[in-house]
Amino acid sequence: MATSGTYAFTLDLADMIEESFELAGLELRTGYDFRTARRSIDLLMLEWQNRGLNLWTIQEGTTSITAGTARYALSSDIVDIIEAYVRTDSGDTSKQFDQVLTRVSISQYAHLSNKLNQAKPLQYWLEKDPSAIAVNLWPVPDSAETYTLGYYYMQRVEDSGSPGSNNMDVPSRYLPCLVSGLAYQISLKRPEVSDRAPALKSAYEEQWNLAADADREKASFRVTPGGYRFP
Repeated sequence: MATSGTYAFTLDLADMIEESFELAGLELRTGYDFRTARRSIDLLMLEWQNRGLNLWTIQEGTTSITAGTARYALSSDIVDIIEAYVRTDSGDTSKQFDQVLTRVSISQYAHLSNKLNQAKPLQYWLEKDPSAIAVNLWPVPDSAETYTLGYYYMQRVEDSGSPGSNNMDVPSRYLPCLVSGLAYQISLKRPEVSDRAPALKSAYEEQWNLAADADREKASFRVTPGGYRFP
């Protein structure tokens, strides 16, 4: 039996939008159809990030810690911090040591009686500004050792962009979920196929559950996507 022997199937942006229109019972005809679909895709990506379906974007980052400085602004493409640690003796194969930091809420941080106390950091709270996020360390780092802040973070999914030849910044196994979600969004925008919306929503929900299960970390301790209830 002859097979292709390849494993490179994917959909570029144009093919993805066309497939979604077909699922919605429509034909992609105009530039406006393409623009409105692309806008819906970018909104879907933000929705996925809010719901926790982006573990493939996890990266590791580090930043130098300055004695007496508690707040460290991070890159604007960081959505959330999964884990953070303070490293001492960075690069020394026999002495390097990572101490995990405990994440606390703003309420817990507010109840600290002395926020200027200096020592080796043990905790952090995450400040989420509209433009970027910042890590606030406590105790405030002292000068007893040279510290490095390390963290694992979720990175924002890249925008779709305008060329139809672009590929989305998602693994290929999530394409069915993305296509189904876009078809559902298209059905909400087009009155002539609004009767398809319930079925498309059900298909999207099924694909979402499959994608969420695939995105879970297969370990004894794992981060799982937050629950979501379809309207």
